[in-house]
Amino acid sequence: MTRKTGIKIVLGYTIIIAGLVVGILTAKTTALPTYADIFGERGDELKPGDFLTVVDEGRRIIDYTARVVNPGDEIITAEGNRYRIERVTGKIAGAKFLGIDRDILAWDEYFDRTAVPAGVFGERREIGIYHTHSDESYVPTDGTPFTPYHGGIMKVGKRLADKLKETGTRTVHDRTPHDPHDASAYIRSRNTAVRLLRSNPIALLDVHRDGIPDPDYYRQQVSGMSIGQVRLVIGRHNPKSSANLDFAKRLMTYANRVHPGTVKGIFLTAGTFNQDLLSTALLLECGTHTLTRQEAERGVGLLADAVPVVLGLAAPRPGFPDMAEPMTGKNAKSPGAWRAFAWILFATCVGAGAFLVVSAGGWAKARERLSGFLRRETSVFPGRGRKNEE
Repeated sequence: MTRKTGIKIVLGYTIIIAGLVVGILTAKTTALPTYADIFGERGDELKPGDFLTVVDEGRRIIDYTARVVNPGDEIITAEGNRYRIERVTGKIAGAKFLGIDRDILAWDEYFDRTAVPAGVFGERREIGIYHTHSDESYVPTDGTPFTPYHGGIMKVGKRLADKLKETGTRTVHDRTPHDPHDASAYIRSRNTAVRLLRSNPIALLDVHRDGIPDPDYYRQQVSGMSIGQVRLVIGRHNPKSSANLDFAKRLMTYANRVHPGTVKGIFLTAGTFNQDLLSTALLLECGTHTLTRQEAERGVGLLADAVPVVLGLAAPRPGFPDMAEPMTGKNAKSPGAWRAFAWILFATCVGAGAFLVVSAGGWAKARERLSGFLRRETSVFPGRGRKNEE
């Protein structure tokens, strides 16, 4: 090897080492490009600053979202107005008004009439909190919309956990990062959600923030404070979506009774977001990236006043409306939960039937096997076997 070649090799290694050192030193303050930034693959989300406008039949604006919107998605406003997306043209999504959501009306009326002091109905199970998009941050506070592996959203999740603990609610805040921020983030975060399920939690909350460029769309004055409102997101492509939605409706209605304006609304969109794992799993969007992190923390802190009461883990504070029928105990068998159970039972029966037909070699042999099985099983009852023999 010549001296000139040796110098080139040493110089090359020096540049590589210098690059690594600079990357390590600046990792805490600089949002380095991720796979999603380079290739534009963010799964259910648009790029930072991009958003869609949702309008009704009269072209009135009813919502903005930085999520990918598909026909069939639905929006339920804080007032209970329900809309379904009918078409998406460019950055405009046209929605049809479906009417006032009856469940929202029912819960709103219920809270008006309730006067019985609440007790603690549910088991002392914990609430699991985690972050699929662990790099999400708040520009005014964090200086960047994304901080790889330790975004400002982690501190928002910590605020939620701390407030819940103040109410006596057992809480586990998992800070496992799931970077990069791409279409596979939910696959990686599923491992975290499954790990949290081992302790049999009563609810799973995946804490995010939105990407709407206008901070005032999420900024609200509540209880004398400037807060970042919270949007509840449901993945409509999972067998527990109805149960998830039941939980979201209760939580939004009660939270907005306790602190009016805390919850912006509910968004039902394509996907699962790992909510098939639990009937009380929700995705929370806490403000947007152009809000301060402190506003997002205050918003999610107000939401925390409602969560344990809705789940039956705590009684309401003095002056708060009573939940009376929590999501635990006898009321855990909500219509949504029953629909999820029926869907799973139906799928199981269809799968078992298909296996029987294939293994038997046809419908006729399958019926013959099934008849034989039923004859054998019913013969164990007293008298039935002997009667058949006679």
